[in-house]
Amino acid sequence: MDPVIPDVLEESCATRQALERLAAKWRILLVYALLDGPQRPARLRRRLPGITQKVLTETLRGMEADGLVTRHVHKETAPRHVEYGLTELGKSLQAPLAAICAWAADQARPATPD
Repeated sequence: MDPVIPDVLEESCATRQALERLAAKWRILLVYALLDGPQRPARLRRRLPGITQKVLTETLRGMEADGLVTRHVHKETAPRHVEYGLTELGKSLQAPLAAICAWAADQARPATPD
């Protein structure tokens, strides 16, 4: 039986909606960083050179709203201690991302002459 290929060009397609959410510039990189376990925002900024505090905060909030990350406050009083970690949904991206990494590695290999 042939697999069903969704019509990702249709706005109502669930696959398209997932791709649009994940295609945001920093989301996939944050998933990769958080696969190492929960981390504080300062560590995430160090691991992702070029991301601003504002963009990091907005991206993490969006990922939290989408159910990909959880936000855990360890200390309510100033200075606050906050960590972000992947939810089970976020962790479920590990296998598809590993497949993309494997594909990228295959494409980066020099072509062998015939």
